[in-house]
Amino acid sequence: METRMCGIAGVVSLGGPLSESDLGAGREMTRLLRHRGPDSTGELHDAWCYLGNSRLSIIDLSENASLPMSNEDGSVWLCCNGEITNFRELERKFSLREKYAFRSSSDMETVLRLYEHMGIAMLGELSGMFALCIYDRRIGRVWIVRDFFGTRPLFHTTIGDRLYFASEIKAFYGIPGFRPAPCLEAMHHYFSLAYVPGTLTAFEGVSELDGAHLVEAVPGVQGSASIRPYYEIRFDPRDDMTEDEAVEGFFEALRDSVRRNLIADVPMGITLSGGLDSSSVLGLARHLGSSSKLHSFSLRINEKSFDESVYQRAMASYAGSTHHEITVDPGDVLRVIERHMAYMDEPIGDGSAIPFFLLAEKARDHVKVLLSGEGGDEISNAYETHMACRMASLYRRCVPRPLRKVNLYLAGMLPVSYRKLSFDFLAKRFTKGAELPVPEAHLHWRHVLEEDEKALLMPGLRGFVPTSEIFRQAFNSVDFEDDLDRIAYIDLKNFFIGDLMQKNDRMVMAHSIEARFPFVDRQAFEFFSTIPNRYKIKGLHRRWVEKKAMARVLPPIIRKRQNFGIELPYSLWLEGELRETAESYFSKQRVEATGFLSYPAVRNLFDQHLSRRRDNGRVLWCILNVLLWHDLFIAGQGFRRHLA
Repeated sequence: METRMCGIAGVVSLGGPLSESDLGAGREMTRLLRHRGPDSTGELHDAWCYLGNSRLSIIDLSENASLPMSNEDGSVWLCCNGEITNFRELERKFSLREKYAFRSSSDMETVLRLYEHMGIAMLGELSGMFALCIYDRRIGRVWIVRDFFGTRPLFHTTIGDRLYFASEIKAFYGIPGFRPAPCLEAMHHYFSLAYVPGTLTAFEGVSELDGAHLVEAVPGVQGSASIRPYYEIRFDPRDDMTEDEAVEGFFEALRDSVRRNLIADVPMGITLSGGLDSSSVLGLARHLGSSSKLHSFSLRINEKSFDESVYQRAMASYAGSTHHEITVDPGDVLRVIERHMAYMDEPIGDGSAIPFFLLAEKARDHVKVLLSGEGGDEISNAYETHMACRMASLYRRCVPRPLRKVNLYLAGMLPVSYRKLSFDFLAKRFTKGAELPVPEAHLHWRHVLEEDEKALLMPGLRGFVPTSEIFRQAFNSVDFEDDLDRIAYIDLKNFFIGDLMQKNDRMVMAHSIEARFPFVDRQAFEFFSTIPNRYKIKGLHRRWVEKKAMARVLPPIIRKRQNFGIELPYSLWLEGELRETAESYFSKQRVEATGFLSYPAVRNLFDQHLSRRRDNGRVLWCILNVLLWHDLFIAGQGFRRHLA
């Protein structure tokens, strides 16, 4: 198996033949992705298409597995970022090694041969994490594809009659005609969500290819390109499934996924939060006899209510992994705050992004692969907002409306606390959200700013739909009977791709490490999605089936705990150690340079926070990241000085 976390880039002509300038742009795009694949760089091109690949070698390190690769007569080309976890099963199922003269043990060559065998329909057979491009010169088709759940990044833009694609947006700075400008619609939604949702990006004219979608391009003088889905994410609970079947099926599906994701010829590790999901992956590695070979990496946020190290150490000790603890102080944040954004490409308000960057910085000295528990919350309806959805229905039935109005008023009077998931925060969010329809409530329980607050912060932005409409459209686009499955779908199509995968991919790949996510391996997911929700949330217990399934591979301290998630105490640090940096970025000159943020509104939010009249930590962190991004990517190209 040749697995790789790489960078891919390409130029497809939808007009005249490619010129030397086009080829130069393709090469510069590939060069700007060198951190994703520092081991080697390759290219293939003809008059109509350029494919570039930077390679991070994990297994089968030979030149025979180099990318891009082609078949014997050069009629089919492939470039790819990612791994196919079921490639061996596919080779056996379709007898590929008997039918084709393989040159390597690469999973990517399996993809190439499977395409030769059955065409683009082969996508439905794959399981794993990938972003790829196949150029079939026999029929004049280019297929640009992103995996089922969007775990590997893929962006595209069209300038004139040239279609460009790449693993990261910064690659487009290698195109002579690229003119970066902020996408105001993206900024509008960003300040509700703390991430850019859907196919929008922070850059005008640049789109993110959605998970489970492909671009079909016809290169040539009168070329064309269109986007369509090739896979449908569905939740189809089996009403006749017993609890024992759910428990055993969960265990087997995740164990098989972990087994396939543990294949590598280089040192491997795991990001260990101490929560149930990452601990389950490590516990299954122990069950499979591999945990003592793994390095575990944990983040210890140096603030008491944010510190989960007791759980992390307990799990690492139980599994026997070689454990590393990365303590995060304000000084660490200041050291990498610009550099992390140079790799992120887009603003993100997730307070765990910098900690992840620091973890990967440490991990690169020991491993080339990191397993992660991301995706577990989505498949188990484990987020607090999912429980809130269930509780809100009960709350409305059992508590008369007049009393609910009193509760809403009293919650608003609670004093501000900067502790993580403080009571005042939860009470204020729940009592108001409980009065809203399901998709709007799901947004409210997570939102950064309300629509009227965004209008004050960005007074010139008008005409965009409320962010709740994005959630409502996703909610109504599926026919799942249970509201929990519908909001899990919202999360998979928005938060999972726009926040979790952006953070995990960019921060880890900044240090040339591959990330793997066993919970969202397609084969495993297709079992998880059949488990009835009565086994996921049982009474007041979240993760019921996961906890029962994983009990045999986890110590009691992990089985009994509640998850909180990694986060920075930015509310506290912004009035302390980070204040000077914040003041610098919240200056009138920098704020007004964006062209869409109001300096008086930013100053008011900061003053409210410093006086403790209101906890504005999250929105201030979002603003700070926008200003960092604008400095590095829009006002100039300062990101380049931070690239390795």
